[in-house]
Amino acid sequence: MLEALLEVLYPGRCAGCGRGPWPFCDACRDRVRPLAPPWCLRCGSPRWGARVTCRDCPPEPISVARAAFHFSGPVRAAVHRLKFAGWRPVARALGLAAAETWLGTGFPCEVVTWVPLSRRRRAERGFDQAEALARVVGRRLGVPVRRLLARARDDPLTQARRDRAGRLEAMRGRFTARTGVRGRVLLVDDVLTTGATASACAAALLEGGAARIGVLTAARALRLDGIVDVGSRPGLWLPGERLPGSRCQPRAKRPT
Repeated sequence: MLEALLEVLYPGRCAGCGRGPWPFCDACRDRVRPLAPPWCLRCGSPRWGARVTCRDCPPEPISVARAAFHFSGPVRAAVHRLKFAGWRPVARALGLAAAETWLGTGFPCEVVTWVPLSRRRRAERGFDQAEALARVVGRRLGVPVRRLLARARDDPLTQARRDRAGRLEAMRGRFTARTGVRGRVLLVDDVLTTGATASACAAALLEGGAARIGVLTAARALRLDGIVDVGSRPGLWLPGERLPGSRCQPRAKRPT
């Protein structure tokens, strides 16, 4: 019923410009920049070519990181519509693309979780965009989705106003994890920038008992000056395209 209501409220408009067909009109689709190999094996940045690690890698203790798209143009607009304008169907489009990106990592996961909003921001927005993405990812991968993290306190200053060092310091001790977490955890968020928030979440999850942490986001903020083509498929498994039939682990199911 909720999905039907959302279709009425947001009847298939382009997530980039808000005018063309869903999920991206032809003009916006041409400007979508998927991230693809050759890239850093640890973090998926294409800026330095094929490497084991690179200068874009997020801080420890993150083991592997991937993002579906470059955070620019129509994708940036789509993320903002999801976060600030309540376009919840955007989570399905970006979440499916993110899940397909993850399938090539060789990092099997036992549980999917997300970077939680503060109570204040969740109340303001009415939902948590990272949770919405995580649930799409979990369904596609055939992996359970669980809330494993809590934000210890609110922060009056947004991360966007801090430099890298400031972000790392601000996030230290900001998250707590449930005890008894086991195995490999896939942490989902909307955008990866410096990785300070994801790193703080990963530290909390490891303290709670997790073995390794992978990070998956819909988009990533990277400087890609001089790199004209960072992906071979502008659509990158958006709804309406045929999804590859690979799996995250043996119990994963194909969509029906």
